[in-house]
Amino acid sequence: MNRTSATAAMDRLDGAAWMATLAGMAGSLVAVGLARFAYTPLVPSLIEAHWFSAADTVTLGAANFAGYLAGALLGRPLASLLPNRALLRVLMLTASLAFIACAYPLSLGWFFGWRFVSGLAGGAIMVLVATSILPHIPAARRGFVSGMIFLGIGLGIAASGTAVPALMRLGLHETWLGLGGLSMLLTALSWFGWPASAPPQAVAAPPVEHAPRHEGRVLRSLYAEYALNALGLVPVMLLLVDYVARGLNHGPDVGALCWVLYGAASVAGPVAVGSLADRIGYAAAYRIALLLQAVAVAALAVSGQPLVVGTATVVLGALTPGVVPLVLGRIHELLPRSPSEQRAAWSRATTAFALFQALSGYGYSYLFAHSGGSYAAVFLCGAVALAVALGTDILTNARRHRTA
Repeated sequence: MNRTSATAAMDRLDGAAWMATLAGMAGSLVAVGLARFAYTPLVPSLIEAHWFSAADTVTLGAANFAGYLAGALLGRPLASLLPNRALLRVLMLTASLAFIACAYPLSLGWFFGWRFVSGLAGGAIMVLVATSILPHIPAARRGFVSGMIFLGIGLGIAASGTAVPALMRLGLHETWLGLGGLSMLLTALSWFGWPASAPPQAVAAPPVEHAPRHEGRVLRSLYAEYALNALGLVPVMLLLVDYVARGLNHGPDVGALCWVLYGAASVAGPVAVGSLADRIGYAAAYRIALLLQAVAVAALAVSGQPLVVGTATVVLGALTPGVVPLVLGRIHELLPRSPSEQRAAWSRATTAFALFQALSGYGYSYLFAHSGGSYAAVFLCGAVALAVALGTDILTNARRHRTA
């Protein structure tokens, strides 16, 4: 009884751990939830205010994806130059400054540069945030804390859908300044929450065990599937609000409302898919997620009916952040006894996602501009990418079971 009580006490989160957890949530909220997703509901207003053309707004959205890739690649090298705590503070300040700079559209190049910088800061934050916090968390609570960090993405999406329309009543310039102020507030709230660079106590690393050859093949397939997943999600990230507002002629308010629905679903998504994976396994859960995403994106391409669009929005909102813990959990299933290889595999998967996210952003921008602004063409490409990812996963795992 005493031993059980002592173990429970050791597993509790103390004040410093809670502060670190909230700092991580604030970091993901700024890094992805606001730096990436707050741009989407602004697209129709940017066009209507004649700040940029329709094609340019898609290109500017892709600038954030390119910056995110750069940040994902540079996160660890940057961490060798500064302690994690100081670096995370600098990165959050940089993301906040990028919002403020975007309030002044001096030129396309200026705006592009700051959107790139916001993506770079966001990518680096997302690479560092979990590895900076989780070593300070009791092992039994790391899953909970990881979920809280991922929850920041959904909260950011929901906040962007509610805060942006309210700020837009003041004007486009004021909206960017308001987002910068919110980001600054979150930066201040997280300032003392980031833990010190060194974990509280050193933990000896277990010997590395290399994955069997067939597991390595499944991992490489998973990287490709995750990259294709990015190809499928980018059209929704870039064009959902503009599609509802201008493509379906419902106006920016309805478009923003659709984004709120997307954000609400994204808050519930990680918890829902995690519960499903606990019951049926990560491999099966990820296949179901790919199937649902493919059907939802295809539905956006072929139907503008409100019920269809609303249902697809909920599905895609839930699975945009939901696929992250699914892929991470799948990696842990494939490499159950090798934490160092788990970290390396997750880094490769994240880089593959970021790379194809950036490339598809520019590709879809070109397609949208040269198809006469065809939303259907862009959404169909995303649906095909997701269908290919699903087929690849099914074939690779079938081959694995035959050779196991």
